[in-house]
Amino acid sequence: MVKKLIAVSAICLSLGLSVATPVLAKELPDFTELAEKQGDAVVNISVTQVVQAGSGSPFQGMPDDEALSEFFRRFGIPGFPGGPRGPGNSQQPEYKSQSLGSGFIISNDGYILTNAHVVREADEVIVKLNDKREFKAKIIGADRRTDVALLKIDATGLPKVVIGNPEQLRVGEWVVAIGSPFGLESTLTAGVVSAKGRALPQENFVPFIQTDVAINPGNSGGPLFNLKGEVVGVNSQIYSRTGGYMGLSFSIPIDVAIEVSNQLKVSGRVARGWLGIGIQEMTKDLADSFGMKNTEGALVAGVEKGSPAEKGGLEPGDVVTKFDGKPVVASADLPRIVGATKPGKQVPVEVLRKGSNKVLHIALGEMPVDKDEVSTSAPSSTKSEDNRLGLTLREVSPQQRRDLNGRNAFVVVDAQGSAAQAGIRRGDLILALNNTEVQSLEQFAKQVNAVPAGKTVALLVQRGDNTLYVPVKIGK
Repeated sequence: MVKKLIAVSAICLSLGLSVATPVLAKELPDFTELAEKQGDAVVNISVTQVVQAGSGSPFQGMPDDEALSEFFRRFGIPGFPGGPRGPGNSQQPEYKSQSLGSGFIISNDGYILTNAHVVREADEVIVKLNDKREFKAKIIGADRRTDVALLKIDATGLPKVVIGNPEQLRVGEWVVAIGSPFGLESTLTAGVVSAKGRALPQENFVPFIQTDVAINPGNSGGPLFNLKGEVVGVNSQIYSRTGGYMGLSFSIPIDVAIEVSNQLKVSGRVARGWLGIGIQEMTKDLADSFGMKNTEGALVAGVEKGSPAEKGGLEPGDVVTKFDGKPVVASADLPRIVGATKPGKQVPVEVLRKGSNKVLHIALGEMPVDKDEVSTSAPSSTKSEDNRLGLTLREVSPQQRRDLNGRNAFVVVDAQGSAAQAGIRRGDLILALNNTEVQSLEQFAKQVNAVPAGKTVALLVQRGDNTLYVPVKIGK
């Protein structure tokens, strides 16, 4: 090929024709320095969860085969059909489910960011550093709506990442992911930013960064770097029809993740603004019917009774064009802007109503907590006085108490010892002790202290929509 190009050039010169200077392609970036400097701040996360074989067992639904049961009895596989029973539960066998993810250190004293789905319902979280040290991590809090979780390990002097500005990212810019796909630690993959501000179904609070960086199971929770070595995102999702990488990866902008982690660190939960409306996308046909020149804005399809929106004067058919001074271009913009606004703040809301522009002033409420979203920790968390059950508990939030029809309960922040052996795990709600409804952490501790060592108490536990009594033996 080179010889042919030289020959063509010689012919052109002999004929007196000009030869265009070839445009040299820009060199591909070198990621070696980035990997060497930032790799130590990326961690591997191993999660263990105790699962009852009757719910989620890999052998659930298999035919009752006598030969298969004999196989399990002979080889003694815990928690599987015919095998030994799980600890503390003679009725339903248990087994340990393990999964892997990634994360990165954001402070020298051991705070780590990862995805909420990586550590959700975990009974134990182990963080492995690049230097092979391992630590048991505490889950400070997890926010399902943004898929962000904050962990803490007991270590100091750790390497940490540098936080970048995702607003400065440009489509086509090179980015790099470091993580543990399929458990392969410190794996680096590279690609470009494919789109910004991407809205995904059921993900109303995150303007995702879309890339073509290879992301696979185990990469979840790992950092997305720009070429300066700054973290600009948290790798969270992929689009796939096979379960593997197909060129569509999505990352949470780091500014969103840091804001969530700051709230988790302070209060163990995330407080979001709430309007109480249902919205839909403004199409061209709808815009024409409303006499609008464009399709910008969020169409209010419904207003909840007694909500901040109703009290502030919002009506079905209004088109929200600005909220607190921020333009609402697409309907997906509004939930993100509202959610990022402090509850209780009174904000101006610009709407188009029957062809006329109006400005409403609405005092935001606080978004209700999902029933399946339980904060795992908070500064107000209080351990029982001598922790004889192995439980770390805290009071439920006001919203959770409303969901329980005013009934009091304690959230299990951590379960160890006899409580863990009995099957109680983080996120469970403790409703009663020996048929007596719980009132306060102090009273609960006194009731536990009054039971002699070696005796068993019955705890009424709610997990999801189910309640059951769990017998727990009192420790010494």
